[in-house]
Amino acid sequence: MDLTAKQRRTIEQVVNVFETGSPEGDYALISIYEDGPGNARQITYGRSQTTEYSKLRDLVALYVRSGGLLSSELAGYVERIGVTPLTDDEEFKTLLQRAAREDVVMRQAQDTFFDERYFQPALEWARQNGFILPLSGLVIYDSYIHSGAILDLLRERFSELTPAMGGSEVDWLTAYVKVRHEWLSNHSRPILRKTNYRTQCLLGEIRRGNWNLDLLPIQVNGVDVWGE
Repeated sequence: MDLTAKQRRTIEQVVNVFETGSPEGDYALISIYEDGPGNARQITYGRSQTTEYSKLRDLVALYVRSGGLLSSELAGYVERIGVTPLTDDEEFKTLLQRAAREDVVMRQAQDTFFDERYFQPALEWARQNGFILPLSGLVIYDSYIHSGAILDLLRERFSELTPAMGGSEVDWLTAYVKVRHEWLSNHSRPILRKTNYRTQCLLGEIRRGNWNLDLLPIQVNGVDVWGE
């Protein structure tokens, strides 16, 4: 998948709006959702939102290694993240927000982190499976941010083959997004049912034929994304 700089910005901005309501992302945003293991409450944080029981520890560790202004204060939390619940630790949450608002090192760390841990793995999956269209890149990256991967339980619900297996990229992507939309809309967790705005948007771009992400702006929950 060979993305132009504008196509990549468009992909990132659409997902940033999904996650934080802003095309540039809200680096300091903290939300608490009951979507951790066993429906446990957990912190979600940052430009594209990583979670307490997933990769938040890795992001904070990267910031500490990078020598940010609040590294010494956050260093003691690294080993606790994902082990000891921190949703009610006001000092920790305040430090995260201050780091994002006051320190360019945290913003740089988040840019590096979301690229290395989500964007590049999503592109690698796309390449391995023969996807080349920028809209495919958006769909796959969103799945990595929202679900951590292209979930096998969704792939098992439709028969289309990936391009690498001789299938049609357009047909596979359309079937996948429809199945993902149905899955989110009927999920046992109410919090996930509320996220079907993501797949509604993606289905809208499929219907528009916006395969190269050149039909701009893309409307995302009432926010215009221009890729600029």
